[in-house]
Amino acid sequence: MPWGEALNRRDRQPEVMDQPGLDPTEHARALNGLRRINAISRCSAGLFQSIQALAIRHPETPLRVLELACGGGDTAIDLALMAQRQGLKLEIQACDFNPEAVRIARANAWKRNAKLTFFSADALSENVDDEWFDVVFCTLFTHHLDDSDVERLLARMATRARRLVLVNDLIRSRLGYVMAWAGTRLLSRSWVVHTDGPLSVRAAFRPAEIMALARRAGLEGVQLNRCWPERYLLSWERH
Repeated sequence: MPWGEALNRRDRQPEVMDQPGLDPTEHARALNGLRRINAISRCSAGLFQSIQALAIRHPETPLRVLELACGGGDTAIDLALMAQRQGLKLEIQACDFNPEAVRIARANAWKRNAKLTFFSADALSENVDDEWFDVVFCTLFTHHLDDSDVERLLARMATRARRLVLVNDLIRSRLGYVMAWAGTRLLSRSWVVHTDGPLSVRAAFRPAEIMALARRAGLEGVQLNRCWPERYLLSWERH
């Protein structure tokens, strides 16, 4: 089947970054490559705009923000530094299931002089002791999950969020696939990134698909905006 036709449906294949036992050096090199790619995508700026608008409407206390599946922590660190520059009071925490990713994230925060907290946790955990946050978000995570787990994730995020849920991820499309193939090779020397980038697009959702899952998860009134480069920003606000 031509690759263009294969994009008509989700095709989830094992990604290297998801496999246990990945060499720490290769893991760090891959996360460095993803940092450059995410910087080009301006994903952090889009998330910050939504969080800043919420903070302006609720200036009484600092917003508590949680990122799920944070990887190397670049997005959470970006948000912390943006908030610092704008004088915006945010209390940011970020978690990842992989302890090595958490270790790298803490080191990155120290290097960039960003103040936030990282910890190890399963984003799909049903732990009844989970804290509440004003904002719960994730980036480049939903495409790693089965449809049923995405639905469960979105429901968990809505349960933990007092005010706002944000999800940023890839859009499955021919343009997205070409950009992922070329962009990963242009912006990273990591064979892990070269392998996983196109696989991520093949596993990603189309806008109508992720919207349907969000509604099934109980996120009534959910909204979606397409953004550069072939990504979406899903947002749901509690009223």
